[in-house]
Amino acid sequence: MKKILFINQAHPVMRQTLTTAGYTCVEDTKSTKEEIEANLSQYDGIVLRSRISIDKQFLDAGKHLDFIAREGVGLEHIDVEYAESLGITVYISPEGSRDTVGEHAIGMLLNLLNKINTADRQVRAGQWLREENRAIEVKGKTIGIIGYGNMGTSFAQKISGFEVKCLTYDKYKTNYGDEYAEEASLERIFAEADIVTLHIPYEEDNFHLVDEKFIASFGKNIFIINTARGLVLKTAAVTEGLKSGKVLGAGLDVLEYEESSFSKVNFADLPEPFHYLIASDKVVLAPHIAGWSFESKKKHGQVLARKIMNFYQEKINKE
Repeated sequence: MKKILFINQAHPVMRQTLTTAGYTCVEDTKSTKEEIEANLSQYDGIVLRSRISIDKQFLDAGKHLDFIAREGVGLEHIDVEYAESLGITVYISPEGSRDTVGEHAIGMLLNLLNKINTADRQVRAGQWLREENRAIEVKGKTIGIIGYGNMGTSFAQKISGFEVKCLTYDKYKTNYGDEYAEEASLERIFAEADIVTLHIPYEEDNFHLVDEKFIASFGKNIFIINTARGLVLKTAAVTEGLKSGKVLGAGLDVLEYEESSFSKVNFADLPEPFHYLIASDKVVLAPHIAGWSFESKKKHGQVLARKIMNFYQEKINKE
């Protein structure tokens, strides 16, 4: 009987599904990394979100680990290469949050173009400013989607009803255009896009992808949406773009200042670019919640339970 350790609290449907299928599920959301490491050899698999970092020492302690199931997408806190060298399979569940991320990105975009946050604050302060809050329509705009996996495709599908043109660039794919977005080069996106939205994982090659040069490459002044990872966007470059008018507005669900656990930001020690963001009425900020819905929590559990059961079924089929 396989024994699975839940380091973060997953949706009950995941434990119920695995327990019904004959797996032993143990939840430990309080112990420290060191305490978990000391008992890790008794488990066949781990389910977590981002409470701890999984490094070589931790993995070496998992003498019988078959898999690590990460509830979500990012793997920055897991030494995936070393895990795989030990024969440990690492699973993620981007399918679980694709819909809520797509909706959140659209929500941020509509908020910016319609100046909803700004108008709300003004009315609460007794100001009734209509002309100052005249909106920009999404209809007829060209949107550049950087990354066309689960999140990028979800965004394109959902925004299609607004009568926009979507161009997408994904360096990992070829021949991937569909009825919602046309495959395009970065150069074409630079030339045509009014809006750019980021849906890429964080990797070393993507560090500060959106920098001063990237922003200056656009032929038009642009809106930027980032629901991907904070480190793919250089905050200082965006603030300079906002000051110059090259960036008309930014919706940032993620920040480069987040800790590796994605659970907090040390607000007392943030540089000037962040202070500019929070003072600007052209910026909408959120605490890394684009994929954070009640529905996605359940779907992450369903997706990972299915992947774990398929993993062991395939092993049985090979024997």
